[in-house]
Amino acid sequence: MDCAIGVDVGGTFTDVVLRDTSGAISVAKCLSTHYDPIAGIVAGVTRVLRGRDPAQVTRVVHATTLATNAVLERQGLRVAFVTTCGFRATIPLGRYARVEEDRYDLRFSPPPPPVAPGDCFEVVERVSARGDVLTPLDEGSVRRVAAEIARRGIASAAVCLLHSYANPRHERQVAAILRESVPDVVISSEVWPEIREYERATTTIMSAYIGPLMASYLSRLRERLAELGIGAPVHVMESSGGVISAELAASRAVATIESGPAAGVLAAAGTEFADVISFDMGGTTAKTCVVRGGRPEITHEFHVGGKGSFGGRRAGTGVPIKTPSIDLAEVGAGGGSLAWLDLAGALRVGPRSAGSSPGPACYGLGGSEPTVTDANLVLGYLSSASIPLSPALAGQALDRLAGPLGVPRERAAYAVHEIVSASMASAVHVVTVQRGIDPRGFALVAFGGAGPMHAARVAERFGIGTVVVPAHCGVASAAGLLAGALSTDRVLSRLDAQDPEAVLAGLASDAAADLGVSLADPGVRVLRSVDARFRGQSHDLTVPWTADRQALESRFFARYAEVYGITQEGEVELVSYRVRVTTPVDGSHDAPPAPPPSPARPPRTRRAYFPELGGYTDVPVHTRDTMGSALPGPATVEDAESTIVVPPAWTATRTAAGAVHLLRSER
Repeated sequence: MDCAIGVDVGGTFTDVVLRDTSGAISVAKCLSTHYDPIAGIVAGVTRVLRGRDPAQVTRVVHATTLATNAVLERQGLRVAFVTTCGFRATIPLGRYARVEEDRYDLRFSPPPPPVAPGDCFEVVERVSARGDVLTPLDEGSVRRVAAEIARRGIASAAVCLLHSYANPRHERQVAAILRESVPDVVISSEVWPEIREYERATTTIMSAYIGPLMASYLSRLRERLAELGIGAPVHVMESSGGVISAELAASRAVATIESGPAAGVLAAAGTEFADVISFDMGGTTAKTCVVRGGRPEITHEFHVGGKGSFGGRRAGTGVPIKTPSIDLAEVGAGGGSLAWLDLAGALRVGPRSAGSSPGPACYGLGGSEPTVTDANLVLGYLSSASIPLSPALAGQALDRLAGPLGVPRERAAYAVHEIVSASMASAVHVVTVQRGIDPRGFALVAFGGAGPMHAARVAERFGIGTVVVPAHCGVASAAGLLAGALSTDRVLSRLDAQDPEAVLAGLASDAAADLGVSLADPGVRVLRSVDARFRGQSHDLTVPWTADRQALESRFFARYAEVYGITQEGEVELVSYRVRVTTPVDGSHDAPPAPPPSPARPPRTRRAYFPELGGYTDVPVHTRDTMGSALPGPATVEDAESTIVVPPAWTATRTAAGAVHLLRSER
């Protein structure tokens, strides 16, 4: 029986999900191996196979943090930047926002640019914004630059010439010459041919910076899987939620920077609710996203390596990346987040994490500092996990906080639980209230190893009355990988294009070639959109394409009012054209319906801490199969990979699909 495997490598755990053609699912949760992520993947894959013939695996879908970590830790390759004569200082000058904590810092110094000033080079050429050649390319200047790059031993080059989106001929000529002596050359007109020179340059640089690392990593992954007997193709999740081949991911590595979080959002979008807030809390971070009408919000620019503010990315504090990405808010709050006292004696939680080594104190792997997981274990919210947990070690860790604070152990633990819940609520605030969205009309979909323990408390802060915990919630991101269809995006800026339909048709053809399919193949879908703006304005909004100009402008006016809160009309200018091509995966299938709930029976009990009930109280401990049709709180529902906490004033119900719904009974 054929099967597919999804692999999600996180900061603490590596999750692996195997699903066969009948819809049956096997899961494995292993500690991540940061010294070699592939070692953790192999361990998880070996576990889910469980004697199954590896030749039955027809595809492997992977979400990886390799690109993100390389950027954050500055572990990429040394890159040479090549641009038009007169624009060498674009990257060294950069763009940095002096945000709150920087504004009055007299000793402030901006972070170093992604390319050292001495590694930025110029070639003689010039193209206009309409694609006209103003200065022909001087090939002699290119050869001098190539010789200097080779002399310095730089193995990767990023070429971003002025207005190359309008006419890429010079870039292609420069690349051909550079490749005679430089192993890896990336050009902006192939990475992301869109207006805005600085953002296009940084996107190209990041692709050159991490591309060779990604290519090497995916090659080694295929080799290790082949050693297990798996010869199936490896696919990689894109930041936008699409799935591309490993070969395309290596050449377009910058598109995988938000790979892992995107998979979780797809899992949340697959619930029976059309409007949901995805809430993914793992071991290291918590991530949220709004899904409306079954589709997650997409942004076409995000910042990597910058500073965050209450879960939101602050533009101008990191490296801007111009590529589609699911629009997420993220905070450094997870099960492994460390709880600590600052110099004033105030309790803090995160952003530092115990990770997978040594992990929380209760793992018994050498960690001694208190974490969120230790606090939840002390509170009685957690008892089972993928590895054995030690309540005694968790209690000792929490005593390191309780003593200096002068409070009982359980109060210190609950303070940690409350602080981390408030931190995660700030991320929900960013994607809803801060954008003018009333969260009370949404269901909160909670997953990740720690999400279901905190979801109800987070929902209470916003008046959200429904929490959904899907089946296999602890490995939902890995399961979400198997829900993604093969897809890829293409964009092209064309100011005043005379024939938009021809531009879109060309982009669709190129995207189909990326996927190795024909636009005429059954099931292939093409989604077309355009970036529009009022003439005279600098920034644009993306709206679905239609050849009816009046209808297109109406869509733009409606989108403008939705984003900015004001109604305005005027002359509209089309700036960029976008295409997403999607093709179904062979052998795709849905999971079978879960068996109906078993009749409720007397459960075992556990002491859990609920301050509204005066402290510790005995609560029933169920599994999804034994909870019956309705389980009033307080209670806990244990999964193999997570635990659902049902606080007082909430009731848990189980659906036919195996999901658990938490409904608030007091409004």
